[in-house]
Amino acid sequence: MKYAIHFPNFGIFYNPKEFAKIAFEAEEAGWEGFFLWDHLTYGMSGDIPFCDPWIALSAVAMKTTEIKIGTMVTPLPRRRPWQLARETVSLDHLSDGRLILGVGLGDPPSEFSKFGEQKNPLIRAKKLDESLDILLGLWSGQNFQYKGDYYKLRKIQFIPTPINGKIPIWVAGLWPNKKPFLRAARYDGAFPNSIKFPDLLSPNELKEVKEFIIKNRTKKDKFDILFAGDTPGDPNKAKEIIKPYEDAGVTWWAENISGLRFSNSRDKILERIRQGPPK
Repeated sequence: MKYAIHFPNFGIFYNPKEFAKIAFEAEEAGWEGFFLWDHLTYGMSGDIPFCDPWIALSAVAMKTTEIKIGTMVTPLPRRRPWQLARETVSLDHLSDGRLILGVGLGDPPSEFSKFGEQKNPLIRAKKLDESLDILLGLWSGQNFQYKGDYYKLRKIQFIPTPINGKIPIWVAGLWPNKKPFLRAARYDGAFPNSIKFPDLLSPNELKEVKEFIIKNRTKKDKFDILFAGDTPGDPNKAKEIIKPYEDAGVTWWAENISGLRFSNSRDKILERIRQGPPK
């Protein structure tokens, strides 16, 4: 089991410099991953400060040396895949190969419709799949062209390539919907949540997710499953909470770090991060 912290990109922490300082603290405390949400708005309110996660992760990459970094998750249907290909490879090199890309359809749909974008989930799913095809093609460093229903690329070559040949892709989805996890089975990891979110999946449900992915996976290499939850700073109590999830096949525990959980207290948030993971 590896341990990350999972941070919203809005609220009391919205300055990239603050995220860099927090990530440095997290690495010092023994956390192995630093993952940011990727949202543009939250609800109908416009008075919540936001931070662009990619700018923040660039600052994080400059202040850390070992901790994995990434978005959990980036809604690919609202990104231009060729632009994201450039950004991800640049950040991968900046971080010496520490980037993990979390992807999904994006939620809520209003985050699309507010800006006149397509909120239909079937169309977003198709755009997500085409975007993933394009990312892999451009990351390859080979001449690549593409013709899909929504994206078309003339023959082009993108260099440099990612440091390790590719960037791990983890696919998010709401269980028991099956299609997101059929998609996840083609890549490197999954980030399952409950279709009844904010309710959490049980260890038994996560075991079902893993079994479903394994059944539909053709590759035999490593596959990660990330689960986001809350634990106290007491390592013994935290281990009691985490153990059933580890037994179910979860490989990464992501500690939810949010202003809502910690009553918007910077001190309480930093205290939990400094307490470290339950190793």
